[in-house]
Amino acid sequence: MASRPTKSSATTVPSPVYFNRELSWLAFNRRVLEQAQSDRHPLIERVRFLAITGSNLDEFFEIRVAGVMQQRDSGVVETGPDGLTPGEQLRRIRTSVDALVEDQYRCWREQLVPALAAEGIHFKSGQDLTPRELAWVRAYFREQVYPVLTPLALDQSHPFPQLGNKELNVVVTLDNPTTPAIEQLIAILPVPRILPRLVAIAPGGRGPQRTIFLSEIIKLCAGELFPGYRLTAAHAFRVTRNSDLYIDEEEAANLLVKIEEELRNLRRGAAVRLEIEEGVNASLFATLCHELGLPPDNVFRLKGPINLMRLQSIGDLDRPDLKYPAFTPVNASPLRDPAQIFETLRTQDVLLHHPYDSFQPVVDFVEQAARDPQVFAIKQTFYRTSGDSPLVRALIEASQNGKQVTALVELKARFDEANNIQWAKQLEEAGVHVVYGLIGHKTHCKMCLVVRREGRRMRHYAHLGTGNYNPRTARYYTDLSHFTSRPDLTGDVAHLFNALTGFGRSPKFRHLLVAPYSLHRRINLLIAAEARHARAGKPARIIAKMNSLVDKATIDALYAASQAGVKIDLIVRGTCCLVPGRPGLSDNIRVRSIVGRFLEHARAFYFENAPGEPLILAGSADWMPRNFFRRVEVVFPIRDPGLRRWVMDEFFAVELRDTMNARLLHPDGTYQPTSRKTGDRSFSAQAHFMAAATRRARG
Repeated sequence: MASRPTKSSATTVPSPVYFNRELSWLAFNRRVLEQAQSDRHPLIERVRFLAITGSNLDEFFEIRVAGVMQQRDSGVVETGPDGLTPGEQLRRIRTSVDALVEDQYRCWREQLVPALAAEGIHFKSGQDLTPRELAWVRAYFREQVYPVLTPLALDQSHPFPQLGNKELNVVVTLDNPTTPAIEQLIAILPVPRILPRLVAIAPGGRGPQRTIFLSEIIKLCAGELFPGYRLTAAHAFRVTRNSDLYIDEEEAANLLVKIEEELRNLRRGAAVRLEIEEGVNASLFATLCHELGLPPDNVFRLKGPINLMRLQSIGDLDRPDLKYPAFTPVNASPLRDPAQIFETLRTQDVLLHHPYDSFQPVVDFVEQAARDPQVFAIKQTFYRTSGDSPLVRALIEASQNGKQVTALVELKARFDEANNIQWAKQLEEAGVHVVYGLIGHKTHCKMCLVVRREGRRMRHYAHLGTGNYNPRTARYYTDLSHFTSRPDLTGDVAHLFNALTGFGRSPKFRHLLVAPYSLHRRINLLIAAEARHARAGKPARIIAKMNSLVDKATIDALYAASQAGVKIDLIVRGTCCLVPGRPGLSDNIRVRSIVGRFLEHARAFYFENAPGEPLILAGSADWMPRNFFRRVEVVFPIRDPGLRRWVMDEFFAVELRDTMNARLLHPDGTYQPTSRKTGDRSFSAQAHFMAAATRRARG
C-alpha cells in the first residue's frame, strides 16, 4: 500500500512514504467487514455491517474509482505522493476489491445464512422451495411483480436500453422451441425500485421466517413474460455509474436549477462497474460488456445476492434478541429544560457527546429561538438533514413569526442533493433567506447563530458542531455539540456568516480556524510549534481524532514533529495516508481506527504547547485537501475548564484505551488488534460512554 522507500544510509533522514488513498479506504471497508464476520456482535447487527460494506463499496466505485478511471483514460501518467500512476492504482484496487468481495459473499453464504437459519430465519432460492412455497411465490409474482415489469428485447430494432445507476435488472436468454436451430434471444427486465428486494414468503404464517430475494422470484417466473418462448437462462445484474457532479458555478446562473439538471444526468453517467450473478455464459457476458463499454476488469461475478445493501431491511424483523440491546440517548445536560436554554448559556458553555447525549437540546435551541419574542435573527448552515427535519420546520416557524432567518444550504452535499433542493425550496417559500455559500466551495461547517435582545444590548448565542444537523443520524454517529455565548467566539461566527452571505475575499478570524482561509496554515503552525518545543527538550504532545488523513503537507509536518520527538496519537476512522512507526521517520506516531456499533464521526484535536495552556479544538474538518481548500469548515476552541478536562480525561483518554474495537495501523499498511496485558478484559470506548450516559440519566 505504501510507496517504495528510498534507500538511505544510517545518517540520513528517511524519505517520506505515503499510503495510497484508495487502498487505505478499502482497508477501512475491510475493518467494517470484520464486524460482520465477528460473533461479538448480535446476528442481525452483523448482517447490517455486511450491508454497510456493500453500500460503502457502491460509493467507492461511483466516486473514487470513477475519478481514477477518468485520469487513466485522459492519459494521466503522473504519480501521486504514493508513487502510483492511475493505471497502477486501478490494478491494485481490482486485486483488493476482488479479495474483499470474495470475503463478503463467503461471510454471507458460510456464516450469516446458516446462523440466520439456526434462528428460524431462512433465505430460500428458487430451487429449494417446497410445492406450497412455490405456489405462493408464483401467485405473488402474478399479482405484485408482473404488472410493473417491462421486458426490453435486444435485437436490430430494439437497441440496448439505458440502464439506471445501481438499478436491479434481470437479463434472460430465450429460445424458440419451434425452430430447429437453437437461438439465443436476449431481453432485459429492469426492476422498478418501488418493489421490495426481500420478500417474506406467506407472511403472517406460523413457523420459521422464510424470505426470498426479488431477483430469485423474477428469475423463476420470467418465462411468463415471453409466451411461446423457452427460458434458457436468467441472471440478475446491475450497473454502477460515475455519480460525481460537475457544476461550473460561475457559469450557472441558477445553481439550484443547474444541480437539478445534473441529478437527472447522473442516471446516464459512464458505467464503471458491472455486477452479475455467477454462471452467465461467455456470449451473454461479452454482449453486456460491449454494450456497457466495460472491460472484463470492471465486471464482478457474484456468488450471492446483487446489492448487499438490501440486507439492511432484515433489521426490521421483530427479533430484539438478535440486535444490540436498546440504548436511548440521555438528555441529562444543563440544557435539558428548553425554557432555560438561553439563561443557562449566559452563564456557562455546554458540550454534548452524541449519540450518548441526546440531540434534542440542539433541536430545542433552534425551536426556542423560533418562538422567543426576544430573538430577532437566526442563521444556520445545512449540509445534510433528515427528511422530516424539525430544524427546518423551526426555521420556517421563525420566519412566519417575523424573525430574520437565514439558511445556508449546501446543494452539493453528495447523494443528498435532491433532499437539500427540496428543503431550499420550502424554506424560500416560507420567507427564509436561502443562500448557497461561496462559489467553488462546499459549505461543510456546522453552525447556528441566534441573535437575542436582552435589555439594551443584542447577545449572540451559537451552536458549533462536528456533525450534521440530522436528528436521525445523530442516534448512531458519534459527534460533539458545543453551545456558547462567549462574545469572542460568537463574534467570529457572526463574521463568518456575513462573509458567506455577502462579500468577503479574505476575512480575518481571531479565535475560529476557518477553511479555506486559515485552517490549513494554523494546523501546520500548531504542529510546527510542538516540534520546536520537543527540540528544545520540553514536553510535546499531539492528539488528533478525525475521519480521514490525506493532506501531504500536514502529513509531512507530522513526520517532522515525530522526528523532533513529539509524541503523536492519531485516531483516524477511515483513510490514512500517513505511515506510522517507520524508524527515523514516524517512530513517535501511533495511528488507531475504531469501528464499532456507532460511526465514529467527531473531529477533535489537542496541542500541548499553545500559548498559555494546551489548545483543545473540535470542528467539522478532516485533514484532507478538500476540507482545507475546497470547503468552508470551522474548527473552534473549547475554553471552559471543566469541558477541557472532560475532553482530555474522558474523550481522548477513553478512546486511546480501547482494546475491543480499535485496530492499530502498522508500517506495512495492515491493521491489527491492539494488545492488552494478560488477564485484562477487552475495553470498549463506546460501551464505556454508553454506561456513563446511563449513569448520568439515573443521577
